[in-house]
Amino acid sequence: MTIDSRTSRAPTLEMVAAEAGVSRATVSRVVNGSPKVTAEVTAIVNDAIARLNYVPNRVARSLASRRTDVIALIVPESTSTVFADPFFAPVVRGVARALSDTDYTLNLLIASEARPQKTRRYLLGGNVDGALVVSHHAEDHSYVGLGSTLPIVFGGRPINPETFDSYFVDVDNVHSARTATEHLIGLGRRHVATIAGRQDMPAGIDRLNGWRESIDAAGGDPALIEIGDFSQSSGADAMNRLLDRGVPIDGVFVANDQMAAGAVQVLRTRGLSVPGDVAVVGYDDDTFASTLTPPLTTMHQPSADLGATMAELLVRLIAGEEVPRRTIIPTHLIVRGSA
Repeated sequence: MTIDSRTSRAPTLEMVAAEAGVSRATVSRVVNGSPKVTAEVTAIVNDAIARLNYVPNRVARSLASRRTDVIALIVPESTSTVFADPFFAPVVRGVARALSDTDYTLNLLIASEARPQKTRRYLLGGNVDGALVVSHHAEDHSYVGLGSTLPIVFGGRPINPETFDSYFVDVDNVHSARTATEHLIGLGRRHVATIAGRQDMPAGIDRLNGWRESIDAAGGDPALIEIGDFSQSSGADAMNRLLDRGVPIDGVFVANDQMAAGAVQVLRTRGLSVPGDVAVVGYDDDTFASTLTPPLTTMHQPSADLGATMAELLVRLIAGEEVPRRTIIPTHLIVRGSA
């Protein structure tokens, strides 16, 4: 059987069955990946599908199976932040890599907490089979209680008490911050400050706690703290505030590389050399780290692996498998010219 695409309608399941010499039910089983069909019959059906250029009707499949074959990647940030922050691109690449060999389509949802019910309606409206959530904040309420009805995996430990029992993938931000701070102390720096990230986000909280643990153990000044919002400009503002205190500072651990770039710019503007006068260590190992002058010593966070692991766990959750609620990915220090 041949199909002239210029004159005939799209090939149907029945046409594939006739071409392969099997029943419609057998074709349906092959299309839906049923293990009940022999390898020989599966090959015959797939050959017929290829000859006819048959494309399964996803709507009909969804109605029959109650599956959409769609996964949502939710980022509760502004659009400008998502497309300016180099953290997100490798996460998306990792998710896409993990889903490339599956039937799932990825939907990116840049969600606003100004209208949390809009996000909830979308997630609960039968539009997706599961969701991945990255960069969540303490005030994010769109996902509270959804884990009992929709498979969800978080990137970063949950911060909202209602989501403490959720599935998540993260790095050990406390340990990583200790490693970065202890590197500065090991270089002989005795007045190590920090520019911490947002304190409504797990990464901001945990990296500050890691710095505090190292400073307390070394007998340093626990007051050398300024808070930024993970943007380059906030790092510059925080560095200015630290310097304006008029107290000795010879090292700074900065909670991400964007803020570190702003801090280094301010140090240079104010006549201080890096690392001669002030050594700087960042966090992430993104494009800011390698393009700074001097190149930035930083904690390498495997963002693409984080995204891939999140997606792999979610696919297994959707399939009904048992998966760990807490998955931690290792980080390591990259030593460059700034410290």
